Amino acid sequence: MPRPDTVVILAAGQGTRMKSGAPKVLAPLLGRAMLAWVVDQALALEPKRVLVVVGHGADEVQRAAEGYDSGGRLTFVRQEPQRGTGHALQCCLPALGADPGVVVVLYGDMPLLSRGSLERLVDVHAKTAGGAAMLTATPSDPRGFGRIVRRADDSVERIVEQKDAAPHELSIREVNLGVYAFTGRDLVRHLPHLSNDNAQKEYYLTDVIARLVAEGRRVEALVLEDEHEAIGVNTLVHLAEARAVLQRRVLEEHMLRGVYVEDPATTTIEWGVEIGARTHVQPCTVIRSGVKIGEGCEVGPFAHLRSGTVLADGAAVGNFVETKNSTLGPRAKAKHLAYVGDAELGAKVNIGAGTVFANYDGKAKHKCVVEDGAFVGSGTVLVAPVKVGRGAVTGAGAVVKRGSDIPAGEVWIGVPAKKLDKSGDARNPGR
Repeated sequence: MPRPDTVVILAAGQGTRMKSGAPKVLAPLLGRAMLAWVVDQALALEPKRVLVVVGHGADEVQRAAEGYDSGGRLTFVRQEPQRGTGHALQCCLPALGADPGVVVVLYGDMPLLSRGSLERLVDVHAKTAGGAAMLTATPSDPRGFGRIVRRADDSVERIVEQKDAAPHELSIREVNLGVYAFTGRDLVRHLPHLSNDNAQKEYYLTDVIARLVAEGRRVEALVLEDEHEAIGVNTLVHLAEARAVLQRRVLEEHMLRGVYVEDPATTTIEWGVEIGARTHVQPCTVIRSGVKIGEGCEVGPFAHLRSGTVLADGAAVGNFVETKNSTLGPRAKAKHLAYVGDAELGAKVNIGAGTVFANYDGKAKHKCVVEDGAFVGSGTVLVAPVKVGRGAVTGAGAVVKRGSDIPAGEVWIGVPAKKLDKSGDARNPGR
């Protein structure tokens, strides 16, 4: 399988139609920024280098993108001002050099392209003998994309923008997505000669395709098998469409590994979640990035597992339970109406209904430790930091004060919680 030498990601746009004020490519998408999905696309092609063109919010975008690539394979190019896709590639000329090899162009707002589609694009380019290849689609709604006019031999004759298309050309269903594979020498040769003689006064990469066709180079168009891959995000509506497709992919991956997702339509599992086989995820459950779940666990319904949650094998988190930055040991259970934050629960710990780990004192978070076999009664409030020893018990409605250390096997009840002595009375610890 041929590999590109250079991948360029265009990520300089402002995205005014998103109406967020933030750079469009950093819009949140299933637990990470949209740009992260595109960086993955680029790195999956195993190029020698990746150029990321930044502009609006350049520093913020660059800092974020650097976090998506632990290998330091990204190089950043500034586009100021932003004058179209052709201008973005012109800004890359010093970095590209005279012969950048095969160059693939991607977009920071197209998060759904699959590795297989991009590999086929590069493969098709290799068969053009120095021409170019482009991705196209046949969507039900063209959304103003340029139409592809083909020759008798099926190669691309020209790209007609919707505003310039004749009625018979508007009936063409195949549209240009702007994702290309170029022979780098020809790209570099044509870029300086692009014109901005248009209403927008911008330079367009489609003009490079026109120039290649005019000099007799073959340009091939590869139609995407799944039109969902063609979704480009320009509005929050588009972002929701992209999220739905990515969520389906993530859920399918988990299910194929043996995770029983009972109702995919009501389940959110973000990117980067680890789940072991034989775990049952019940309806209306939300599992955020950074969560690790072992084998044979039970989660939900209506559970919310936030970042830093770790469930050991056989643990259970049930109805209307929220966890954050907490570890539940093997076969530990928090089954009903509880908040477990900044906690370490041992094996076979039981957290009763309505229990709250009060982990925040207004300035800082504090941790609670509940050791193996402990039983935390319904409605208990643990005001962190607290330690509940092995096999210890708290009574229903107990409020365990900050700094308390309940020894192994003891029973504490009341407000504030005190040790229950052999007579059945609550006594102050240590009396």
